[in-house]
Amino acid sequence: MRNTATLLKFIIPSLIGIFMFLCPVRDEEGNITIPIAFVANWIIETMGASPPILVVLTLIIISAVLTVIFSWIVKPKSDFISNLFSVTPIWVIFRLLGAVFVVLAYLNVGPEMIRSESTGAMILYDLLPTLFAVFLLAGLLLPLLLNYGLLEFVGSLFVKVMRPLFRLPGRSAVDNIASWVGDGTVGVLLSSKQYEQGFYSKREAVVSATTFSVVSITFTVVIIDYVDLMQHFPAFYLTIVIAGIVAALIMPRIPPLSRVEDSYYVENHETDESIPEGYNMFSWGYKKALERAEKAENVGGFLKDGVKTVFDMWFAVLPIVMAIGTLGTIVAEYTPLFTWIGAPFVPVLELMGIEDAVRASETLFIGFTDMFLPSILISDVSSEMTRFVIAALSISQLIYLSEVGGVILGSKIPVGLGKLFVIFLIRTIISLPIIVIAAHIIF
Repeated sequence: MRNTATLLKFIIPSLIGIFMFLCPVRDEEGNITIPIAFVANWIIETMGASPPILVVLTLIIISAVLTVIFSWIVKPKSDFISNLFSVTPIWVIFRLLGAVFVVLAYLNVGPEMIRSESTGAMILYDLLPTLFAVFLLAGLLLPLLLNYGLLEFVGSLFVKVMRPLFRLPGRSAVDNIASWVGDGTVGVLLSSKQYEQGFYSKREAVVSATTFSVVSITFTVVIIDYVDLMQHFPAFYLTIVIAGIVAALIMPRIPPLSRVEDSYYVENHETDESIPEGYNMFSWGYKKALERAEKAENVGGFLKDGVKTVFDMWFAVLPIVMAIGTLGTIVAEYTPLFTWIGAPFVPVLELMGIEDAVRASETLFIGFTDMFLPSILISDVSSEMTRFVIAALSISQLIYLSEVGGVILGSKIPVGLGKLFVIFLIRTIISLPIIVIAAHIIF
């Protein structure tokens, strides 16, 4: 009887988690997404634009006020409050900046560069309401994937694939599938929680978050449609997949990712993935899954764990996304920095046979601030091959501050802004030749 109850405790939550986070479904417009993102979008559409924006505004202001109080004035007695609001000075500043930017963007006052529709207002109105809903649902439901044995079972099955190919634990396959099928921010949340719980080392968490947190298929469709190349979508997505896999094979083996230490966030960490004698990978995974499920908490514990994750995302990540996303788009829109950085690559692009190489060079690195900006800037270029290359590259570069990069920086994953930019540059160098070769084959 006990074994049956434990088996059901493993199977039922895991199946619900697989469905919500990993199963591709089509929304009302026919776009591919995952149920968690579908429900998040439904919440936003049902509530309308104003309520989520007001909630986001309130959360970011509360975060800034409590962060100042508990970081500089009063030492919190609760570990939960301390982890949430007692932070280093640099993060206090970013949370304060996030609060200032969100107020200016909402009231539409202050410097134009902060509140314009291509900077602060874009982050507030186009991105944060969706992140608010995704964080709510993902935070509450993440324990379905984390706490009932699914990762132990999958880890045993995939360790002989993930470890030699990508230098990651077998259980990371769940994070990576969630990112590729669904949404990069969900993959980041999963990686962060695994790191906090001691299942990933510092290096593994950084590799997983910066190598596999790709945007959803739906957003890929939006990008290729914007550059008017929908007829090439199968080849476009195949190119992105190939470039992503090649980057995932190379990046963990070279600096800076290879030099991140294999230390852990907690003392009691689980690193042994060996399969004992008398077991195969299926039977050992099954045994480990049941052991994990038996230890899992009841419904009250499930909800408590989920609420903690939601609060962590709302109060810690939303302000960082607002601050860094706004700053990044300001640099992209109001300074020539990315034009200067891209200028030396004009001869390289010309050598690769890319038309309008000057225009293309201006977009090469601007995607670090927002993934959609390169496609906007290149959409009126006459060459289909150039539009194809820049659109595919913007997705393959993966890290952009207005969403995935901001979420990484706001999470517990130990990687700074400078290292993120270096990773972004290396991904660009690896992906660009692959995409150009594919473009020459297609066009």
